[in-house]
Amino acid sequence: MNIFSNLPFEWLVGLRYIRSGKRSGRNRFISFISLISMSGIALGVAALIIVMSVMNGFQKEVRDRMLSVIPHIEIQDMYGSLPDWQKTAAEVKKNPEVTGAAPYVVGQAMVTRNDMVRGVIVRGIDPKEEAGVSDIARQFKAGKLGNLEPDSFNIAIGSELARNLRIGPGDKLTVIIPQGQVTPAGVLPRLKQFTVGGVFEAGHFEFDSTFAFINMNDAMRLFRTDAPSGLRVQIRDMQEAPEVAQQLSMMLQNDDVIVRDWSKQNRNWFAAVKTEKKMMFLILMLIIAVAAFNLVSTLVMTVTEKQADIAILRTLGASPRSIMKIFMVQGALAGIAGTLAGVGVGVLISVNIDVIVPFIERLFGIQFLPKSIYLISSLPSDLHWADVLTIGGASIILSFLATLYPSWSAAKVNPAEALRYE
Repeated sequence: MNIFSNLPFEWLVGLRYIRSGKRSGRNRFISFISLISMSGIALGVAALIIVMSVMNGFQKEVRDRMLSVIPHIEIQDMYGSLPDWQKTAAEVKKNPEVTGAAPYVVGQAMVTRNDMVRGVIVRGIDPKEEAGVSDIARQFKAGKLGNLEPDSFNIAIGSELARNLRIGPGDKLTVIIPQGQVTPAGVLPRLKQFTVGGVFEAGHFEFDSTFAFINMNDAMRLFRTDAPSGLRVQIRDMQEAPEVAQQLSMMLQNDDVIVRDWSKQNRNWFAAVKTEKKMMFLILMLIIAVAAFNLVSTLVMTVTEKQADIAILRTLGASPRSIMKIFMVQGALAGIAGTLAGVGVGVLISVNIDVIVPFIERLFGIQFLPKSIYLISSLPSDLHWADVLTIGGASIILSFLATLYPSWSAAKVNPAEALRYE
């Protein structure tokens, strides 16, 4: 029994028109144009899925590298110090989403060695507590975080800063604090010599070139403060940081305390990435739109070729609405077939891009992301099924819209005029 026998006749005729087209040269040309349209839709859908997956992968890679240095949530006192940080940390840890809290001291300074000077952000930390709020201990290329002992005046610097200063573990550098001290010669900046106790690499240029870590006790003496600047807080799911930050703010009930999550600390960067993804989506969607509207020419030629068939169907009692449905079925099914093929190819490449790209690089002897230029040397991919559904749905909608005009023109065919010369 034919599985199509129970379908409405509009579907049967539409399916027959899709499968036909091998008798005359004109019919073969129409079939070729239809195949090109479907291939264009498939190519556009696949390209958009791959590009969005790669952009998601880059965003995730950079975000994870940023969060290896910056906290999920940061709690600061607006006056610059948090003297009762132990009490605040105990209250914060009552939230079930919080996995760790550690104090820190932060300030701006300059580091100099020989004739080279660089501006840095100095962060004083407790090495034992820091392991619970960041991954910095696992990112040391030389030395270790444990070298930052109290009163040792050891310093850990980023790999880019170490390269610029031509310095390594055991070398000396001078930290210059902008808060000056009054002397008979006038106000002079305060200087302190540190020993490089380690070099870390977070994989993010800004952090590797401008961040330096010292022991919290040394930082308090350096910046002449009696208490930490605030708390770094780690939570189970970083995506829940805005909600957890709001909960902590309500829990602390202290107007002098500022609670910020990681998305607010880097708002400009994330806003730029979001805008870039939107624009890339719109630009690549135009490729799908062009391919989808190629269906218009295919259906127009089909309508012109099948005018006699349309006239016969009309004389047999088919309504203009039924004629319209026939060609809408033909165009929509072609669009759906192209979309499904594109989704399959796009998903397959996206989930295997870590294998495909190295193969292409070895085959042609090229490198898309040279290690000497880019900190990320491999092409990341993060497939989101929500993006796949959005892209597939938009492609099907565009394909359906492309069928409206040809189907409407088919419904307007006059049977008498069409059969006059047959």
